[in-house]
Amino acid sequence: QVQLVESGGGLVQAGGSLRLSCAASGQAFYMGWFRQAPGKEREFVATITWSGGWTYYADSVLGRFTISRDDAKNTGYLEMNSLKPEDTAVYYCAARRGSYSTFGSQDFDSWGQGTQVTVSS
Repeated sequence: QVQLVESGGGLVQAGGSLRLSCAASGQAFYMGWFRQAPGKEREFVATITWSGGWTYYADSVLGRFTISRDDAKNTGYLEMNSLKPEDTAVYYCAARRGSYSTFGSQDFDSWGQGTQVTVSS
């Protein structure tokens, strides 16, 4: 498994921006971001191939969030712009070795500890 450590969460006003980081030890095929709001299931946000050549987003964040990777630092990022109160959640970084193209939480086998993002209205 890959060890993952997130950072960068916090409190921001609606319309603001935050950047989350995910430091990884080891290699995988995909890195992904998920989020879980209180009382809700964990949901997919975005994923990127470890090489950084392909990305995929949930409709709810498309055009507002950008996922990226810095290969030299073995670190992934989630740039979040135009934040809304409904983006409030614990955000988790995830990774998996398999190259198949499904992106539910059950498809990822390495997880970070999570970082809280709170967007005030």
